[in-house]
Amino acid sequence: MFERLKASNLEVVEAHCDGPCGVYDPAQARIEAESVLQITKKILDLKLPDGGDQKASVAYQNTLTRFIVIKEERAELAKHHLLVLWTDYFKPQHLEKYPDLHDIFWKSAKLCSAVKQEVSLEHAQELMESIKRIHEIFWETKSKDIPWFTAS
Repeated sequence: MFERLKASNLEVVEAHCDGPCGVYDPAQARIEAESVLQITKKILDLKLPDGGDQKASVAYQNTLTRFIVIKEERAELAKHHLLVLWTDYFKPQHLEKYPDLHDIFWKSAKLCSAVKQEVSLEHAQELMESIKRIHEIFWETKSKDIPWFTAS
């Protein structure tokens, strides 16, 4: 079979990514980062109950713990989606046009870590801004004008 393929006049094609086009999309990272932003706001809005009310204290701790778990999971997923874009989609020709691409992704990944370690509205918003820039670059590489939007 391979001999027949070699003998045929097949055109050599190259792909810019590991899978078929359309697999990669920075929207996945945006959705997760937006969840981090919203849950961070919820954590900051939680009110510590008055001392002495055991039931209210337990409910507060339970809610806070659940919010933190969500924030951690979503930040890790955002980082995963960013790293897949960085390592699997973007190629050397993209770096020629966007020489700061590695720095943008590196800082974005670091922001994912920061929003896991802290309860920082500032860092959560910075992460969204960073992903917005990645969104813009990504769609420019595909010569498409896909608007940025958020759910909130």
